[in-house]
Amino acid sequence: AGGCSCRLQPLSHPAGGAGSRGRGAGRGGMALQEVLMSRAMQCQSCLPWGSWAQLARSLAGSRGVSVCAAAVPGELASLVVCPRKGLELGCVRYQGDSQESSAQHSSSHHGQSHLRDFSGAIKKHQKSLSAWFSHQPNEERQFGPSFSLDAVHVDPVIRESSLEEILKPSPDLTVQNQLQQPCRKVISLHNLFDVDACGRQVKNVVLYGTVGTGKSTLIKKMVVDWCHGRLPRFELVIPFSCEDLSHSHAHVSLRRLVTKKYQHLRDVVPVLEASNLKVLFILNGLERLNLDFRLAGTELCCDPNEPVPPSAIVVNLLRKYLLPEASIIVTTRPSAVRRIPGKYVGRYAEICGFSDTNLQKLYFQMRLSQPGCSGEESQDRSSAEQENLVEMLSRNLERHNQITAACFLPSYCWLVCTTLHFLYFTRTVPPSQTLTGIYTSFLRLNFSGEVVDSTDPTHISMMKYVAKTVGKLAYEGVMSRKTCFSEEDLRQCFEVEMKTESELNLLEVFRSDVFRFFLSPCVQPGKEHTFVFTIPAMQEYLAALYVVLGEKKTLAQRVGKELSEVLGKVSEDVAVVVNIISKVLPLRFLPVLFNLLKIFPRYFSRVSGKDRDAIAHTMAQELFKEEDYYNDDVLDQINSSILGVEGPMRHPDEAPDDEVFELFPIFMGGILSRRNRAILEQLGCSIKNLAAFEIAKAMKKTVIRKGRRGLPPSELMDYLFFLHEFQNERFTAEAVRSLRAVNLSSVKMTPLKCSVLASVMSTTGHEVEELNLTSCNLDSSSLRTLFPVLLRCKALHLQLNSLGSDACKEIRDLLLHDKCVVSNLRLANNPVGEQGARYLAEALAKNRSLTQLSLLHTGLGDPGAEAIAQHLAENQHLQELNLGYNSLTDTAALRVVEVAKRHETLDKVHLYFNDISEDGKRALDSLRMDRDGVRALVFLTAGTDVSDYWSYILSVVQRNLPFWDRERVQQHLALLLQDLESSRSQTANPWRKAKFLRVESEVKKMLGKLQDGSL
Repeated sequence: AGGCSCRLQPLSHPAGGAGSRGRGAGRGGMALQEVLMSRAMQCQSCLPWGSWAQLARSLAGSRGVSVCAAAVPGELASLVVCPRKGLELGCVRYQGDSQESSAQHSSSHHGQSHLRDFSGAIKKHQKSLSAWFSHQPNEERQFGPSFSLDAVHVDPVIRESSLEEILKPSPDLTVQNQLQQPCRKVISLHNLFDVDACGRQVKNVVLYGTVGTGKSTLIKKMVVDWCHGRLPRFELVIPFSCEDLSHSHAHVSLRRLVTKKYQHLRDVVPVLEASNLKVLFILNGLERLNLDFRLAGTELCCDPNEPVPPSAIVVNLLRKYLLPEASIIVTTRPSAVRRIPGKYVGRYAEICGFSDTNLQKLYFQMRLSQPGCSGEESQDRSSAEQENLVEMLSRNLERHNQITAACFLPSYCWLVCTTLHFLYFTRTVPPSQTLTGIYTSFLRLNFSGEVVDSTDPTHISMMKYVAKTVGKLAYEGVMSRKTCFSEEDLRQCFEVEMKTESELNLLEVFRSDVFRFFLSPCVQPGKEHTFVFTIPAMQEYLAALYVVLGEKKTLAQRVGKELSEVLGKVSEDVAVVVNIISKVLPLRFLPVLFNLLKIFPRYFSRVSGKDRDAIAHTMAQELFKEEDYYNDDVLDQINSSILGVEGPMRHPDEAPDDEVFELFPIFMGGILSRRNRAILEQLGCSIKNLAAFEIAKAMKKTVIRKGRRGLPPSELMDYLFFLHEFQNERFTAEAVRSLRAVNLSSVKMTPLKCSVLASVMSTTGHEVEELNLTSCNLDSSSLRTLFPVLLRCKALHLQLNSLGSDACKEIRDLLLHDKCVVSNLRLANNPVGEQGARYLAEALAKNRSLTQLSLLHTGLGDPGAEAIAQHLAENQHLQELNLGYNSLTDTAALRVVEVAKRHETLDKVHLYFNDISEDGKRALDSLRMDRDGVRALVFLTAGTDVSDYWSYILSVVQRNLPFWDRERVQQHLALLLQDLESSRSQTANPWRKAKFLRVESEVKKMLGKLQDGSL
């Protein structure tokens, strides 16, 4: 045997031969298998037939092992080593020079046999994996409908890379280096294990990409594809999370590691070496593991049954000492790629996200067009709304706006869709989520469990590092009112305080892995050499987090925080305190310390209180900023940032664009809510309950005091949204009680805003003096959402809202409710129509609160007026009724007036701008309250209470002319002119006649300018 020159080796061993088993050779049953396999390496020419037979007889009694030899000397010799239970471990055949081909044939034969034997176990494994990897995270289920990976997944661009590119020096923070690299070979996920350029079979693949490019989602899709038979290259897939492996420090064997996680594979794992199954190991998130490929750091191991540290298993799998025929795919962030020596990697591939705009469009099309995305109600309208959203998004992407750069990252595509779902399809009261909650959960999806660098001893969480660095940049931008940052700004925030090697290393990792997640090159002309936050609202969120976490502190506040933390853990003995503090603070603070200790609790309590007051003051100050130039509220601004700005041009009275950061205080309030604090705690950003309570208490007086003054509609909507985000019912109730009048005119009341308004106002039961919802795009569903709020409003303004008969049915139910307190209802300029008038007439008959009803320009016609007149007699409380501009003829007008004469309380009926003859106007105008019991106003200018407003009317028309329908303006001016002429002819007072003539000349002048286009 010593002179044998055969090179035959067991198929399950690495290239090192049987001797490379090392420590495994001396361990019980494994030692016996080693001896058998070692002897099996000897060929027939070196071991006579008698020796074969003797070997068989000597080992026949071995526990759990049987040996079979060829029956005829000189023929093909076979040695089969198998346990008594009949499970083959391996087979080696030898026949002269055909050794290799025979071995391969045998391996293939037995591999197919094992695949048949374990197909049931593998199918169970596939079913279990499919259920686990198809499971949607809480964020998916909470913020909209859940979609399977098959339904909405779009593969990101994957480009083949090389070690040379990865090992290039880290670039500076310049725009040029952050832009997309030149095109390299694009490769699909299923082709990652194809042969390389030299024709060598690829076994190890490193798939890397920055945060948010879709590594984890891509792996989930890969596993699900295999479970459904769409990845036939591999017969068995075994995924591992490197985060889970990093938390395990006990020694464990590969066999135990697999079976512990995947119990269905307990019968398959023992034969992975011998069965020749095509196995794929997936190692997701390699940056979580601190790997050492030096032999001195991680010793060799080729035995799947030998307990070693989990990191050693990973290293030896990649070395190919352990299961050398297995394929491995590793995902990692760029900074950790070099932890694996290049000689162990067959292919490098970089995930480049949705660098193609068409992929972004495809994702949005699939995501936003899914059935059920818009909920159950109004499917036809919702479907049209979905199509409209997709169309607007596509147009905005084609303009190559900043959103195109943001949606380069699939994670931000998810955030955009989730935000749109929140903005457009929220119809529950209270809303099941908040905007702050969406952003907090989005960060949890991307940074949960993430540390900046697993090799750094501080193990600082990624989110905490981002809050301290990017948050500082965001906050300084908010304070200085800017969104574009130069490279110098970045250096000031990231590098100026770096003093140690560890801090510089952390910065290097951040720049490599996370920088582009938060900041991207600005695409606006003239700002090419600056950076902006990838998603604008993220700047305000991080600025809010920076402030609420208390990262912005003066020196005294920092000293006070450190002292109070230490003193809270030790006795008040001065010597002990000084001894500990001297190790924490520089020596120059010791003299100050001795003086402070005399008044310690009081002083530092005051410092801490000032810190909380400062946060509260910042929130209140930002929420009620005087220089708020925008007419849009924050939700409209978010909508515009996603879908682009479409519609009328900016009003000439508005100031030029300026950054106002209205989301900043809202996010500060939202971050203080209990749920968001719990999520941030998981991310390493701790906000204590006591701190949140103290901040809320310090802020309450300021917010309530400033909330009492009359706020512009858009700012009031922001205030209500802030109260919703804060998620503190007691605080909200106290703030809302101060709101006696709520003016939200011209605020586009989306389903979300209606839900927020209803939720916030429901915290109290107080009556609202006035609710102005003029021109707010309301519909019947909006009224249903707001129903509990409308019941408590004395004056309700619903003009200019396109409220038709369906909405009037809701208003009827409102007015008939026994708790309704509405006394003044204005429905002017709504398409009420005849049917709507019938619903309102039913309400008039039994309502006991309404005293004023305006149906000006509601398309009633004679039938609608007749329906009102029929039920008007049953009403006992109405005092004023406006039926102007409804195309009423003499008959309908006189019918209403006749009923009004007999009404106990109704004393004024408006009938101007109707199709009433001159004789009819004279007859109606002659009615007197003291004589006839009612006054009919057939002219808009009748009475000084109305005619004095003509100059205001004309000024409003002129100011808004660029934004209004010019044809409709001309029509209304013509009606006004006709009304003025009729009024002038009816009056005998020369002073009034002169006044009418002056107004007529102004109206004629404006009409003339409109007709010749000079206005």
